[in-house]
Amino acid sequence: MKIKLYILTIMLFSMLHADYYLMPSARAQSKIDNMPKATILDMQTIPQNPNAYAAQIKPFHTSEQKKLDNEYNERYFAPWSMSEINISVEDFGWETRFVRKKPIYTARAKIIPPNIYEEWITNAQMELFNTQKIKAITIKRTDLKSLPTKESFYRDPHETGEGFPFDYNQNSAYPPNMPLLISHFSKDGKWAFVHGAYAFGWLDIKDIAMADDDFIKKFKNGRYAITVKDNLRLYENTKPISLVKLGTLFPYDNEGYFFATRDKKGMAKLNKAKPTHRGIIASKPVAFTPHNVSRIAGAFIDEPYGWGENYETRDCSALTRDFFAPFGIFLERNSSDQAKDGTQIPLLGLSADEKKAKILKDAVPFRSMLFVPGHIVLYMGHFQGEPVIMHSYWGIRQQDFTKLITGRTIITTTQPGKELPFVRKESQLIETLQSIVSF
Repeated sequence: MKIKLYILTIMLFSMLHADYYLMPSARAQSKIDNMPKATILDMQTIPQNPNAYAAQIKPFHTSEQKKLDNEYNERYFAPWSMSEINISVEDFGWETRFVRKKPIYTARAKIIPPNIYEEWITNAQMELFNTQKIKAITIKRTDLKSLPTKESFYRDPHETGEGFPFDYNQNSAYPPNMPLLISHFSKDGKWAFVHGAYAFGWLDIKDIAMADDDFIKKFKNGRYAITVKDNLRLYENTKPISLVKLGTLFPYDNEGYFFATRDKKGMAKLNKAKPTHRGIIASKPVAFTPHNVSRIAGAFIDEPYGWGENYETRDCSALTRDFFAPFGIFLERNSSDQAKDGTQIPLLGLSADEKKAKILKDAVPFRSMLFVPGHIVLYMGHFQGEPVIMHSYWGIRQQDFTKLITGRTIITTTQPGKELPFVRKESQLIETLQSIVSF
């Protein structure tokens, strides 16, 4: 009702002149919301509200947090300082090797023939890599694709852990206001191969604008805010422009929060939005207090698991990245890269009980992650002597190697589903965890 009232107010105001607003909204419901979502005992016996653990935090010293925040800003704006895009030999061309290695499928389990994916590869014309080197910026939340096509592709959906929602063309997603360096354009002119702060891939050119030096100077004003409520939306009067997830950066001044639109020539134009509600955006870094950590962590609970941030949701590493962002801590996109940030404490070679003891002793509530290859979680503290974690969790490995799908962000122990007779003990998180990563 409140949102409808604000929209009515904005409609009346827009009769006088155009303006931009940042306001509460919701992500679009999609087939990701119809996936099975099993409930396990942990979700019934331990609190699912982060507030229950927030008193265990260890506050940052102001200077320590400021240093981390300065590093965050440097890494966020790094694409505008690059002379060219650098991609490792192992990563360059991975998508081409992927589609050619084994059959790929549609969501309906039909094999995609070579003539189709070879068209995508030809359209990418990677022989032109780093020939443009143009600075740009996203103007809305947009999907970052592995190949220049909106088509999805999967490994054999009949195999365990493949098929929907694991679309290998969904590399990641970028929020509005993401600085970019463009390597080159697709053959059909509809896509740009870019590198942003934490990933590379293809963006629809309609979702980006070229940024000249004058725009960049105004945009990088040294005063940065970040959204602290999830699923906001940016409006031009009553026209929706973009979904805005928690953890999205906005430069600001006394007149509003900066964001880019695209002019008729494709150039970035600076605009300013006003928030319609208090408490949805805050100056960065946000104070690391029990209230703030519980409020921000609580925004993620029960969000559907979304591989590569597909369907306007998050996977495990997007969750940790967006949780830490308001506090001025920058994380890379993938769990394996995030595990290299911060201070690492190894867990390899320890028994399950030894790992638990070390986590309880050395991990810092809401400032530590626990890493296993392919998955990363936020350590929240302890409950009745057990380490407690929050994670966007696809599912629990069973003895037949299928998964019991939990499919959302939940709070569990390090042995989710341990009460179930068909859970594969060797695959439980506590058995496979390799390190603690702390800030």
